[in-house]
Amino acid sequence: MSVSKRRTIAIIGAGQAGAQAVMTLRAGGFDGRLFLIGEEGHPPYQRPPLSKRYLAGDVEPSRLALLPETFFDENDVTCEFANAAMRLDVAARRIELADGAEIDFEQALIATGSKPRPLAVAGADHEGVFAIRNLADVNAMRPSLGRDGRAIIIGGGYIGLEVAACCRALGLEVVVLEAGERVMGRTTSEVISGYFEGLHRGNGVRIEVGSIVERIDRRQSGGLVVATGDGDFVGDWVLVGIGAVPNDGLAKRAGLGLANGILVDECARTTAPGIFAAGDCTSFPSARYGRRIRLESVQNAIDQAKVAARSMLGHDERYDPVPWFWSDQYDVKYQIAGLSQFSDGQVVRGDVECGSFAVAYLRENRLMAVDAINRPSDYMQARRVVPTVDPVDLDLLRDPSVGINEAVAAGH
Repeated sequence: MSVSKRRTIAIIGAGQAGAQAVMTLRAGGFDGRLFLIGEEGHPPYQRPPLSKRYLAGDVEPSRLALLPETFFDENDVTCEFANAAMRLDVAARRIELADGAEIDFEQALIATGSKPRPLAVAGADHEGVFAIRNLADVNAMRPSLGRDGRAIIIGGGYIGLEVAACCRALGLEVVVLEAGERVMGRTTSEVISGYFEGLHRGNGVRIEVGSIVERIDRRQSGGLVVATGDGDFVGDWVLVGIGAVPNDGLAKRAGLGLANGILVDECARTTAPGIFAAGDCTSFPSARYGRRIRLESVQNAIDQAKVAARSMLGHDERYDPVPWFWSDQYDVKYQIAGLSQFSDGQVVRGDVECGSFAVAYLRENRLMAVDAINRPSDYMQARRVVPTVDPVDLDLLRDPSVGINEAVAAGH
């Protein structure tokens, strides 16, 4: 089968970015052929609940859907939800699918997201060793949470700690093995890391930092053994949550530019004419932070997909977001605005011991990011102002009774 390429847009990736691109294209007046290609066998769905409420059994699969079942028929979208794109021929403007079908297109959007970073040790492929990328992964894990037992979580980042909180709520014993010196060490400050380490220990989680996994073995009596340089840890199942990498294999085979993701410009255009990319799989220039960045977030998937779709429609719109993220662990709401890794100083606002505080990150006394623990007003104000052009008033910033917006305005 070969479909005419006249007035045809193909979207590769049926996740949050792909769904948003479809909506934006149709809302923007595109009336040509529109293909949405995915490999999971499901229409687009929400991924953040996978490691939280869905894993715990609090959310039914139907509530994860991003769009009504009738949306695709009503908007004349041809869906290939269990037929992965295997080859993208840029010159011929053609996509080859897993079943041998071919789709000719005028423009294409790659929205393939990210995938779990693999654990490169012997035994990582044993039955009972899981990662969380999609619905199938979590569905495979859920039976293990339905009985008493012990979970071993390799990686003390967002996913690992969210799953740890879920497991403790269900009554499982939990061990977290973190290779770094502290949990969430790659993404946040020592203050935030220390708070969450204390929170999890207080809820019965055993945390081992500086723990390097050497191999995973099966036990004859059942379960698994995770061997580290500091000893062996026995559990009923293992979750590997050591980060994610861009799912850019299709783009690489197509010869597109790559650098920690698919290289795109401010308008989501790749290095090949007529080919666009959006979401976790992209590396884009940030004027706000003066460098290329790659984001793994719902915000990025939605907003960059909107820009990509509008670019495909001929609009000159540039993407330069204030990144924002969140994580729910136990009854704690952790919200992040901006990128803290480019800072050279910090200010703590509020009471760490009481669990209501924020950390403001600075570079040359300019506000770069804010991490807020149960302080939604600080988070919302930060989203409107970071990163600041001028230095902020540090005395006002240290005062938790003063709004972040006031500290910023006083520094002008």
